[in-house]
Amino acid sequence: MVAIFFLLSALVVGLDQWVKYWTVTNLGLGETQDMIEHFFSLTYVQNTGAAWSILEGETTFFTIVTVIAVFVVTYLIIHYRNDSKFLTLGLALVLAGAVGNFIDRIRLGYVVDMVQLDFIQFPIFNVADASLVIGVILIFVYTIFEDRLKGKSNGR
Repeated sequence: MVAIFFLLSALVVGLDQWVKYWTVTNLGLGETQDMIEHFFSLTYVQNTGAAWSILEGETTFFTIVTVIAVFVVTYLIIHYRNDSKFLTLGLALVLAGAVGNFIDRIRLGYVVDMVQLDFIQFPIFNVADASLVIGVILIFVYTIFEDRLKGKSNGR
C-alpha cells in the first residue's frame, strides 16, 4: 500500500517537471501568458530563494535542508503508513514538492516558478510549491483531528 503514496509523489514530481519544461520552452523569462483572464496566468520567473524569494542564493542551505527533509518524510511515510491514509497523503505531497524543487535547484541553480494568481497579490509559484502547501495543510488538519480523537478517548 505504501508504494501507492510513493507513486503519487513520483506522478506529482513528473507533472511539476513537465509544467516547468513547458514554461521554459514556451515563455521567455518574465513573459506572461493569460490562462483565465483576471484569474490566473503563467509568468516565467527564476527563484533562487524559498517562498517569497527569502534566503535568495542560499542553494547549499536549501540542498542540505531538502536532503534531510526527504529522508525524514520518507521515514514518516513508511512509519505511519498504517495509521492514516490522510496523513500519509499529506506526507507524500510534501515529499513530491520537496523533490520537485530540489531537482531544479540541483539541475539549474534556481527554481522555475510560473503560476500567477491575478485576482490577489501573491508570489508566483509552481506545482511543487502547491503540492507542499496542500500536503502541509493535510498534515495540519490530520494533527488537529487526531488530537481531538485522542482527547475523547482519554475522557477529556
